[in-house]
Amino acid sequence: MRSAEPWGLILFKRNISDKIQVSELINEIKMVMGRSEVPILVDQEGGRVQRLAPPVWPQYPPGEAYGRLYDLNPKCGRAAARLGARLMASDLEPLGFTVDCLPLADLRIAGADPVIGDRAYGETPEKVAKLAQAIADGLLEGGILPVLKHLPGHGRASADSHERLPVVTADLATLERTDFAAFRPLAALPMGMTAHVVFSAVDPVSPATTSFKMIHQVIRGFIGFHGLLMSDDISMGALSGSLGERAGAAIAAGCDIVLHCNGKLEEMEAVAAAVPRLEGDSARRATAALKARRKPQHIDLAAARREFAALMAGGSPS
Repeated sequence: MRSAEPWGLILFKRNISDKIQVSELINEIKMVMGRSEVPILVDQEGGRVQRLAPPVWPQYPPGEAYGRLYDLNPKCGRAAARLGARLMASDLEPLGFTVDCLPLADLRIAGADPVIGDRAYGETPEKVAKLAQAIADGLLEGGILPVLKHLPGHGRASADSHERLPVVTADLATLERTDFAAFRPLAALPMGMTAHVVFSAVDPVSPATTSFKMIHQVIRGFIGFHGLLMSDDISMGALSGSLGERAGAAIAAGCDIVLHCNGKLEEMEAVAAAVPRLEGDSARRATAALKARRKPQHIDLAAARREFAALMAGGSPS
């Protein structure tokens, strides 16, 4: 870590056992890195994707639960999403985490692979964008930076990109009206993550992560996202080539940083050797993203957890 100087690190369940252990691990990472402000990331969505899990930490619902509540009462749905994210931030921030890879703006599309499934907030871009913004707001209020994913949309994918490369064949007009549209109201968020998905209407060969055209025409262009852009996990089965080739292709396409998640040292070394130092526009976007983080607002946790439970049971926001 000292020699490679990564921008930050992401922790997984394999790195986490209890509060004291994970806090000590994060402090040790900062000592090794020689920086007090090392971004420490985690995937903490709720539902199937929750790295800090019971019995040590509370269980949170999957994204679709907020969508169901929104359908009954949009105000309650947004309030529950925001408060749920704020409570997750209260779990993360005291331990030293600074970034949560959340919210998703992927639509739930009938017939698509279930890898997104109940992680999605809904089927329409308007609903998904409003709930995603509420979740981002809750994280920010708790001192945690959000990461918008998976740009420009993973919900329509016909395969799990962890295993193989999905190809979306929908026409561009449909994508701009649906999948891509869900991300446009969220374009001001400080960080985003790409999708390992081919959109044949724009680039029939390369997935968004390694497609110059997708990143510049769609993510930076149509969606208007100008924050720090990271790849999804570069070790996933959707991508081809060596780890160094994958990392280099993501950077060449326009990703600012590359995310590697499986913990295999030889792969990390290959990725570190392939990517340049963070500089220029990428460095400026990274600095701007970190500046978006603020101190947690005070919260009465016991009262907040009671309110969250009441909201999820169908109550009204206070």
